[in-house]
Amino acid sequence: MRLTIDNLDGLGAVDYSGTVLGGSLKVARTLNEPSTLEATLCMEGTALLVPSRRGRVVVAADAGTVLFTGYLTTEPVALYAGVASEGPVYRLGLRAVSDEWLLDKQSGLTRIGAGLAEASGLLVKGLLGRLGSGFATGSVADGNAVGVFEPDAAAAWSKNAGSLAAAAYGAYRVLGGAVTLATAGTVTHALSDGDGTLSVAALKTASVRELANDVTVSGAEEPTVYWNELFEGDGTTAIFELTGQTDAVNGGHAALIDDEFSLAAIDATTWAVTDPGSHLSPGAGGLTFSGGNGLDGQTTLTAIDAVEMGGTMVLELGNVQLSGASAGVLGGVYSGATLQANCFAGFNVRQSSGQTVMVPLVNGVEAGTVFTIAAGHVYTLRLRLHCPEMLRVKQAYYAMADGGSGFSVEQFGGGLVNAPMYVTFEVSDLGLSSNTPVTVLYDGAVTSSPASCSVVAVNSVQLFGSIGSVRLNRTGSGWVRSTNPTTGAVMTRLVGLAGMGTDCTLSGTDLEGKVTFFVGREPAVGEIVSVAYRGRRRAVARLADTASVAMEAAGGGAGTARWLGHVVRPPARSTEDCEAAAEAVLSFATSRGAAAAGSYVAVNPSGDVWPGDVLSLTANGGEFSAVVRKVAVVDGGAAPEVLSYRLEFANDWAEGLGITLSEAIAADAVLPGTAVDSDLVEAARVLANLQQMTVTSATSSNTALVVDAGVDPPSGGGFEVRRHDGSFGRTDGNLVLRSPVRGFTIPVTATGEAFFVRMYDGSSPALYSRASSAIVTHLPVD
Repeated sequence: MRLTIDNLDGLGAVDYSGTVLGGSLKVARTLNEPSTLEATLCMEGTALLVPSRRGRVVVAADAGTVLFTGYLTTEPVALYAGVASEGPVYRLGLRAVSDEWLLDKQSGLTRIGAGLAEASGLLVKGLLGRLGSGFATGSVADGNAVGVFEPDAAAAWSKNAGSLAAAAYGAYRVLGGAVTLATAGTVTHALSDGDGTLSVAALKTASVRELANDVTVSGAEEPTVYWNELFEGDGTTAIFELTGQTDAVNGGHAALIDDEFSLAAIDATTWAVTDPGSHLSPGAGGLTFSGGNGLDGQTTLTAIDAVEMGGTMVLELGNVQLSGASAGVLGGVYSGATLQANCFAGFNVRQSSGQTVMVPLVNGVEAGTVFTIAAGHVYTLRLRLHCPEMLRVKQAYYAMADGGSGFSVEQFGGGLVNAPMYVTFEVSDLGLSSNTPVTVLYDGAVTSSPASCSVVAVNSVQLFGSIGSVRLNRTGSGWVRSTNPTTGAVMTRLVGLAGMGTDCTLSGTDLEGKVTFFVGREPAVGEIVSVAYRGRRRAVARLADTASVAMEAAGGGAGTARWLGHVVRPPARSTEDCEAAAEAVLSFATSRGAAAAGSYVAVNPSGDVWPGDVLSLTANGGEFSAVVRKVAVVDGGAAPEVLSYRLEFANDWAEGLGITLSEAIAADAVLPGTAVDSDLVEAARVLANLQQMTVTSATSSNTALVVDAGVDPPSGGGFEVRRHDGSFGRTDGNLVLRSPVRGFTIPVTATGEAFFVRMYDGSSPALYSRASSAIVTHLPVD
């Protein structure tokens, strides 16, 4: 092999090949990790300079194939070799790391959000783009789509890139200043004892794990019960205690975007700027916009990361000033390209009779109240979004479908969750008073909403003015609404801090929760307050491959082989994700070939081998395919060149790639008593949850609640109401009623009663919703 080192001293790449101690040069490659180089140099009798730290290293085979490019991470180490006539003799030990070492040494990846149902290649390019690197990406294939990918802001670039590649059942590498990403198995090396390409003596294989056909896996904590608590105002009471499982009410107020535009340039780690006319720039007042090219979607400031449209979120634009004949959209969330027609919600600014006005835009159409902008006034704009579903993107898992002959990658899980969304637009005129009640321009519900959106702070057709800050917070799952006792009108009660012109605060822990209304905002006499939020529990699922169980039992032994564990990566955020992960595990845990691992040593193979390639082995008439996990290339120190490739390979049950598992199941997981047949599709396992179930009214004495389930019942089924969240399908003392129609009435006998509702169908045994919708009534009963 040829070794050159550029010591960055102006002399360029210098050939050190003649100084390499025979057999000491080794290139080590590990799947989805940086490669390393180790070598020992004999410098005696040469005029070559001692290699320096950060020197550029290139190793190539005699035929020209580049095997390694990287950098010396430390100064060479002096290795004592013995004593000669001139005195002690030393060798120099070198260690280098591949090119991504440059990326790893750059500053941390701040403000990183999740990749949502996106191609893995696009996300890898996004990770590179945040660092402003000059690495080539022409060999980054789109790859498989991930479900949800959340990079670790504190981790090195290579760690995030490796996790992302693995989640998509892919392999990445960096060589010659270029990043490559491809699905594992894109390159196959066929080796056969029949044609002499496979040396059976050098092949070592073993089955390292037992069969598993009944799999239980745990995941993260997931949203569960849809709580809805009802209170009645008396004109003075300001604090209302919640009795449900309230730890997911506020969710820690996670800041997804928080930018005051205080830097000399727009923060490239947060925003993507499209501005051919140079109309957007940071200034003393924050972000200044000085017009546009008159076209929709041509001058934009867009958050790099898409946002999952789940739970409760508040998008706030602070210190907004508008002047001139402005036109465009501020504070918009878009599903698709940045065009007004794709704007799910945003503040549309336009001209009307010579004045600048602002109108809510919902699903690309103006709705609500037209608000006139006063010259010289400063405003705060808030867009509030609430979805009963907190998780809108399902996780995807990939596995090698057959560990025997052939190779294919199969996807399990994935997809989007459809759900309704409440949308509220509000404006605060800071030219009046910071404590002035906000003006609500629109307050309504959209029956169907996108699972993810891009956040576009500015879409300037021709906007003139500035924005002082942009903040997007995910505030949890809580949402407060109230019904006027006189008109019956329903409105959203604005949650926020005192002095913001809002109505109340909402807090919750695993022990208690409460709604606190500010002075002057207390619910009026007879006003019904509804507080919606989600509970939480550990996600867990148990699936079995019934065909495998039957086959194993046919021999007279125990057919069931159980395995319990925890999904580490990609994280299983819900029971549905756990089911998808369990399906993936069953796809390989029941295959003998998938439990195999081993090694093979090839000398001067016909092609360069990298981790993520597949070995297709034919020996003794049998075929076997496996994914290469590690490659060690060692120079034999001979002429002609002898390169020894030590290959370590494994399949999914032996060593996970698309899914990483732990043997320790979560301690708080409630283990299912029976397994679900893995062949059943989701629709045959459970029914839909009642996302839109509402209490439409109560009788005058509050002795009955009128409920709309939100959906029509399935054929032969209906809605079951119980006093406790469990034992659905039984006829016992906890059963309140079963209704075959969408609208039904629940009798109430006392203040503080709780009811749990699920949908069921006409099958035997009946299928039910996965999670309950709960009603807790605090209404006084006469």
